[in-house]
Amino acid sequence: MLTISQLAAYAGVTVRAVRHYHQIGLLPEPERDASGYRRYSAGAVVSLIRIRILANAGVPLSQIGQMLEADASTFAAAIEEIDRQLDDEIARLEASRKQIAQLAAGDRLALAPEVITYLDRLRDIGVSERVIAGERDSWILMSARWPDRVREWMPGKIAQLDDPQLIRLYRILSEIFESDTSDDARLVEAADILASLAEQAYRSGEIDLGEVARDDLPFDLLDALAVEADPRVQRLLDLMRERGWDGLARLERLAEPPT
Repeated sequence: MLTISQLAAYAGVTVRAVRHYHQIGLLPEPERDASGYRRYSAGAVVSLIRIRILANAGVPLSQIGQMLEADASTFAAAIEEIDRQLDDEIARLEASRKQIAQLAAGDRLALAPEVITYLDRLRDIGVSERVIAGERDSWILMSARWPDRVREWMPGKIAQLDDPQLIRLYRILSEIFESDTSDDARLVEAADILASLAEQAYRSGEIDLGEVARDDLPFDLLDALAVEADPRVQRLLDLMRERGWDGLARLERLAEPPT
């Protein structure tokens, strides 16, 4: 009968595949003949073709052996389950394709359109790309933790960019972080503006984040991210503490202001 090469060619697989099927017990390995060759019967050809068809259809090799021995109803049930698994895999792959297509859009892969609008608005008011990159990474962290809440916050965040004080703060920070030198006077000015904005938000109740504020880890990560991006942020944190405020991502009043 057939040699292993002839068997593989007839069934449309490689010799390596045949040997693998032998190794995992999927296709029985015949005894060698007097010449020392393994000879495969017609039944082996049929079995190998069935294995190849099932494997090409997406059936896991671990399940093919059971299916080859199953009766009609069991085989049909197994095929139905494999079809369901393939549907799930197709859906996963289609979602992956959409994400890959979005890679060309850069920030849009990880951020909601509302956040992208906010970042674009920062560019419009003259914020540097380095500061915008920090904002982007911060919103990626927040979006991972609170995807729905971020969308709710964005209209208010965008509206705040009409505040001349906030615009001034962003421009000062842009000048500071685009420079390679330390400018303590500018950091002091930034801290004064930020403390003023924090005071206004505190008195109006805007600074109250509700239950979100009790989730310490994201805010710790946000402040750490800012310091990692530029060590001068630590000086800004220290200046804010001198003014009675702790943190940057979540400004917390350290003490009641003097009356």
